[in-house]
Amino acid sequence: MKRYCLKSRAGQIDYIDIIKEIEDGYLIRLTRFCDGTRKISQETMTRHLFNICVKTGCIYEFTANKASVA
Repeated sequence: MKRYCLKSRAGQIDYIDIIKEIEDGYLIRLTRFCDGTRKISQETMTRHLFNICVKTGCIYEFTANKASVA
């Protein structure tokens, strides 16, 4: 399972985990932390939309180095 961070406003942490690849995209788990509350939902995301989000920087791959800096 790969984890990607979402570009968010200051003080908010959002990330997605790719649970599995499906026919036309991905089944993802979206996790959002805001004001001490965690919200988790499962969604589908088309491969095309995912690729556009990565190319524009709205989604970027999670790395341990970035987590330790924050």
